[in-house]
Amino acid sequence: MSKILKIEDAIKIAKTLREQNKSIVLVGGVFDILHVGHVKFLEKAKEQGHILFVILESDGNTRKLKGKDRPINNQKNRAIVLSSLTCVDYIVMLPNLSTNTQYDSIVFQIQPSIIATTAKDPNLLHKIRQAKQVNGKVVRVLQRISDHSTSRLARLIHQDLT
Repeated sequence: MSKILKIEDAIKIAKTLREQNKSIVLVGGVFDILHVGHVKFLEKAKEQGHILFVILESDGNTRKLKGKDRPINNQKNRAIVLSSLTCVDYIVMLPNLSTNTQYDSIVFQIQPSIIATTAKDPNLLHKIRQAKQVNGKVVRVLQRISDHSTSRLARLIHQDLT
């Protein structure tokens, strides 16, 4: 079975895992150019429970969040790279979502025990609210590693190309 899932399949698998008393850890993001900060974050997130689900942002939403030149790698390729990591159990391919309610619905159906974040996550309050809705908790697993940012890497690559 592939690690890369549609939302419907992720919901079914999560239900089965909960029935087996497995704790689900959920993280979300773009993970455009995978770097050491991403890997450390994902490894620390996995340590919080049994199964790590990564909800992977769509290309359209990545452009809205990060700018017109992003993503550098499309969602399918980002998912393939993430799936090669042993700490990642499942990658959930998000469609273009436009409201917090849509994200909430996915989190509510997966029902993670833990939503893992970085210390300075700009969506922290939203994630705390989501965790409360599913009787889970938010765990800050890692400080941001300032030298490692996909946006910084993308700027450096762009400078080299011009």
